[in-house]
Amino acid sequence: MPTAKSWARWSALVAALLLLNVSLTFQSAWPTPAIRWQNALSIELAALVLALAWFGRPSRRVLGWLGAVWILLVIGHYADVTAPALYGRDINVYWDLRFVPDVVAMMTRVAPLWLIVVVTAAALLALGVLYALLRWAMATVGDAVARPGERRALAAAAAVVVVVFVGQRFTAHDPEASAFSRPVTGMYARQARLMTQTLGRSSALAAGPSMNSDLSLVQGADVFLVFVEAYGAVSFERQEFAEGLAASRARLTADIRDTHRDVVSAYVESPTFGGSSWLAHLSLVSGIEVRDTATSSLLMTQKRDTLVTTFARRGFRTIALMPGLRQSWPEGVFYGFDDVYGAGRLDYKGPEFGWFAIPDQFAIEKLDALEVGRQPRRPLFVLFPTLSSHFPFSPTPPYQPDWPRLLTDLPYDDTDTMNAYSVQPDWLDFGPGYIDALTYDYASIGGYLRRRPDRDFVMILIGDHQPVAAVSGEGAPWTVPVHVIASRRPLLDRLTALGFRPGLRPERPAMGAMHDLTPVLLDAFGEYEPAE
Repeated sequence: MPTAKSWARWSALVAALLLLNVSLTFQSAWPTPAIRWQNALSIELAALVLALAWFGRPSRRVLGWLGAVWILLVIGHYADVTAPALYGRDINVYWDLRFVPDVVAMMTRVAPLWLIVVVTAAALLALGVLYALLRWAMATVGDAVARPGERRALAAAAAVVVVVFVGQRFTAHDPEASAFSRPVTGMYARQARLMTQTLGRSSALAAGPSMNSDLSLVQGADVFLVFVEAYGAVSFERQEFAEGLAASRARLTADIRDTHRDVVSAYVESPTFGGSSWLAHLSLVSGIEVRDTATSSLLMTQKRDTLVTTFARRGFRTIALMPGLRQSWPEGVFYGFDDVYGAGRLDYKGPEFGWFAIPDQFAIEKLDALEVGRQPRRPLFVLFPTLSSHFPFSPTPPYQPDWPRLLTDLPYDDTDTMNAYSVQPDWLDFGPGYIDALTYDYASIGGYLRRRPDRDFVMILIGDHQPVAAVSGEGAPWTVPVHVIASRRPLLDRLTALGFRPGLRPERPAMGAMHDLTPVLLDAFGEYEPAE
């Protein structure tokens, strides 16, 4: 008859096995970074049990190493299940780790020191507690395999699990219905393959499209290429977003029509999702598909014609309006802009909003004062990646109807600033903040059109990528809207003939990838000689 001691021993063994299994089988609690229970089995746990049954109870030193290895598996599994849920793409350790210093630097700028210390201490404490629990669990299993009866039972159970796992792999089976969690070791193997492929990839790049357009249909106009941060197709195609943005889109449409302009729209596919905006910028400006930093770095070493050089060659003054730029920008040499306005030169003196501080409306007004309002001057080609709709979207700057006040030391009333700050990110539901951020950008663009009703503007508004999957949803397409606003009817008619549709709402199917849009724009902008 089982004794109290044996019941306690078996209970501890079951708890240990459950802990080890759960540590590698949890799933993401979309749309948050939290995790949830998943009723699944871990093949790594079965392999561990078989190894312990074969080699016997491990020493304290081996237990320490096993605990460290299991921690790496837990971290890898967490990244594997949360990255697609939050960012809409699998993690790429080789490239993503390179941007950790940039993320840390950004966090230290916007978060108070006490919060950084608390979060860091909490993370280290959590890892320490997890390590202690995992080591206890492994020691408990190790003690069990030292007893012949329990050793045979564990080995038999683990062997059955391995046989079922292998059987599922070699039979027609729906992966979604599998009893097993995706192996973490497989994720690390994929990362190793990605690294090998990246390091061994060919240095050849596609020739790219012809940049030979005379730009006759935009000559004399100021051409703005505005990449609206996180402006994705989901903003039109997800009902709660479409309804939440309906009023602001109606106002933008009125701003366009009341200033005797019109708009045509389309969809294109971005080369990135949820982040890495510069891949989208570079793809459109160069006409070459840039989906990773390796291609970006290689392209930067080459001297090629781009939209920037094409406009410069036709007499335009080329400007990069980069309010998010706070450090050196060696990539700017590749683009060849006549001038670059980073955060330092813009000299914003007002309250900071979001992780990148500078409101988009201020950046537009500052450019107007520095460049647009100057006379005489050449026509402008401006590249402007916006900031105010950057994740996590809140707090959103207040819209300032008195545009010149934005350039003063007191750009907003205290009440407006306090109301804006009162809306902090909701880490369980980013949707309302996303709607507010896009509403603000629509208001800023529409307000500027009204501020300069007589300016001959050609504005290309394009999303750089869909918002993170915590907003877009898992498995969302990489599609983004593109709008062209102008008063030049021949230009708009040409764009319509090339696949755009009248109005602010795009329609599927997408015209193609973002780099495919480059020759389309050049063709619409004037007489164009495509590559042979």
